[in-house]
Amino acid sequence: MEIDFSSLPKNPGCYLYKDKSGKIIYIGKAKNLKKRVSSYFTKKDLDEKTKAMLSKVCSLDFIITKSELEALLLENNLIKKHSPKYNILLKDSKSYAYLELTKEDFPRLILSRDKSDKKELFGPFTSSASRDEVMTLTNKIFRLRTCKRFPKRACLRYSLGICSAPCINK
Repeated sequence: MEIDFSSLPKNPGCYLYKDKSGKIIYIGKAKNLKKRVSSYFTKKDLDEKTKAMLSKVCSLDFIITKSELEALLLENNLIKKHSPKYNILLKDSKSYAYLELTKEDFPRLILSRDKSDKKELFGPFTSSASRDEVMTLTNKIFRLRTCKRFPKRACLRYSLGICSAPCINK
């Protein structure tokens, strides 16, 4: 296959390798599409799996994104949608986590991977550390309840000033 590397942008995005039937066989992401795609065809020390994949590549498509993070999210969604033969990672059913504000009388902020339209979601979070930091900070600032069921009396979190104690009508 001949690729005109001069037509590839230097932008972040995703690239899709297709076989002769037009089926997507590999999806990748890049901070610089031109640099990443050309590296496949200029490196001499490729592993056998990559050599086998490149021998089947007949065409290339790419999607430009605004950032590397957007490319990461797009790659994840495309791999789950198309299940390319040569993508091993990200084929599982796991997805990035969101924070959900529950629709209870006294809402909680919980972790969710279900992207239902009926939920109020914030995210997606690609980093568990940043997700946990947002969740902790939000709970602390708004003093949201964290208990699943209401206890019969005020909990320790209320005594520490980090919960508004809806369980005792505060």
